[in-house]
Amino acid sequence: MATNFIFQNTTKIYFGDNQLESLPQEVKKHGTNILITYGGGSIKKSGLLDKVKSLLENAGISVFEFGGIEPNPRHTSVNAGAKICKENKIDAVLAIGGGSVIDCTKAIAAATFYEGDAWDLVIHKAQITKALPIFTILTLSATGSEMDCGAVISNLDTNDKLGLVDPHLQPTASFLNPEITYTVSKFQTAAGSADIIAHVLDCYYFSRGHKLEMVDQVMEVVLKTVVKYAPVAIKDPTNYEARANLMWAASWALNDFLTVGIPQAPTCHCIEHELSAYYDITHGLGLAILMPCWLEYVLDDSTAADIKKFGVNVFGVDPKFSDMEGAKEALNRFRNFLYNELGLDSSLTALKIDKTNFEIMAKKACFGEVLHGYRDLTPKDVENIFEMCL
Repeated sequence: MATNFIFQNTTKIYFGDNQLESLPQEVKKHGTNILITYGGGSIKKSGLLDKVKSLLENAGISVFEFGGIEPNPRHTSVNAGAKICKENKIDAVLAIGGGSVIDCTKAIAAATFYEGDAWDLVIHKAQITKALPIFTILTLSATGSEMDCGAVISNLDTNDKLGLVDPHLQPTASFLNPEITYTVSKFQTAAGSADIIAHVLDCYYFSRGHKLEMVDQVMEVVLKTVVKYAPVAIKDPTNYEARANLMWAASWALNDFLTVGIPQAPTCHCIEHELSAYYDITHGLGLAILMPCWLEYVLDDSTAADIKKFGVNVFGVDPKFSDMEGAKEALNRFRNFLYNELGLDSSLTALKIDKTNFEIMAKKACFGEVLHGYRDLTPKDVENIFEMCL
């Protein structure tokens, strides 16, 4: 029997090319002043920003801009964006980018109605009571933030990277055009694909408690989609089928559908957030290094059958293997996919990360005591996993 649940996802999705024509009519339902947010400026070079501004301005919508949002978005950027919204009486926000830009924009939408430091909302010192309507134009398939109510914000002053989840942060409408992702680099395509996998493995597939068989099978379909199409997108960046499948897989990996009836325990994300908080590395790359080591660390007689099942149903491991042999083969194939087919770094050493901060990072990942999950981990366990990743 599955755990009781309530499922509702209110984000309206426009998927495919030429869907941006509907953006002005969606925005005007909420007002005529909009703040466009973005990252390093690639949307300027591609012409996407000018196209979006023209669509909106021709519809009588006043456009304000806030660029330079970081790959691991800072609370200081949230404060700066909220200040623009307050000063210009912004009616809605539009994020053009990947998960980092969307996450920051979600926090801006909420911080607009708070007079203190936005970090107060992240650490729950203050509660979110309201947020501006949020729109997104996705440029990178990875986090699923375009279709969920979560965000992750960093504070470099305290070396913290924490999640912010609230129903007010659910995007009103998101525009997903696979063609926009044609220019995404091989590295970012690979790292984004690892992030999609982590959302399934870390939060749902390897979780404790009752499950729904149908949802388990959908998870495997999402995983197999990434395994099939990520290498294609890396080799052939303008392959529409590959980009479309990755984009839709990313959205469904974290839009709450796969969590129904399953207690969540995002072990690897909690651990990786410490790497990003201290070293500002690419989130998906950190996950790619961590995931196989975490699975290897928790592998024993009680977990072998699950890990073997992952290998059989996702990577084609021979089901005739014993549970332990099958689990080990699953890890071999998982590593081969991440490091050979996707071309991602396989160690923290390659990123020039050493043991210096492992002890404090491990304690913070466990919130000082125990990190509950597929198998509960102590700070010493997490420290051991970090060392396996060197």
